[in-house]
Amino acid sequence: MASFAKRRAVGAGEEPEEERDSGESGEEESGESEEEEEINEEVVVDFEAHTISDNDFNGVKKLMQQLFLKAHVNTSELTDLIIQQNHIGSVIRQAEVPDDSDDEDPDEVFGFISIVNLTERKGLECVEQVKELVLGQCEKLCPAAVLEQFEKVLHDSSQAVGLLLSERFINVPPQIALPLYKQLLDELAEAQRTNKPSGRCHYCLLISKTCQEVRRSVPARGPPKEELLFVNAEEEFFYEQAVAKFNYSVQEEADSCLSGRWSFDDVPMKPLRTVSLIPMDRMPVILDKLKEYLTV
Repeated sequence: MASFAKRRAVGAGEEPEEERDSGESGEEESGESEEEEEINEEVVVDFEAHTISDNDFNGVKKLMQQLFLKAHVNTSELTDLIIQQNHIGSVIRQAEVPDDSDDEDPDEVFGFISIVNLTERKGLECVEQVKELVLGQCEKLCPAAVLEQFEKVLHDSSQAVGLLLSERFINVPPQIALPLYKQLLDELAEAQRTNKPSGRCHYCLLISKTCQEVRRSVPARGPPKEELLFVNAEEEFFYEQAVAKFNYSVQEEADSCLSGRWSFDDVPMKPLRTVSLIPMDRMPVILDKLKEYLTV
């Protein structure tokens, strides 16, 4: 689908035999210089999108658990549902794994994208748990008007809501998101045309992994910023187009910002989940903004 550069250390810590034997400082410095050049080598990795299959269960579930953490959501059932409706969605795999690679699994899932129609799948345990999670957090944290908006949309069977799931390893760059979203929209249109499950959605519900600066006074730095940082950068464009949204903390559930503690320029960050409700007719605007962002 696309090629991306991934940085890795090559030959770090190794010293050519000639340099070890000679003991000459000039040659040692030369060896160190060559070693530094090798460490900064960029290796191009190709990623490909594949139809989701039974073999992807563990990889998809693992990524899903990074999103829901300790929330009471049956991620096994949700993963099974995604695999069953594999006419929609994709997994990301490395295009070619070198034959001499002992550590890399050719079927390893680097990410996935799908959408689950919460309205069509009403009654399934995992679907009801996702709705309970969103409405429960919203009730605790949001004004009554915001809660009413989420309740109205999630309980209205005439306007289907799709749970948009787009998860990937943190080192997979956002450039891969644009073709994946375009493909997903094409698959949704085809599913709607052929009357397959999940084809018709009026809204999409997105739960994003986000972080925010910890609220504490540091005189030299000034007051903490309220800016949200999105782990998947493109999801900020969905957030901007949302008709209803809120954040909730996962500080007690996570161990790093992706999964709890993270820092930018030594600024401590608190991990959040950001819930956005986006009308599907705003997807073209979102993809245009994403395309513009990636071409800057």
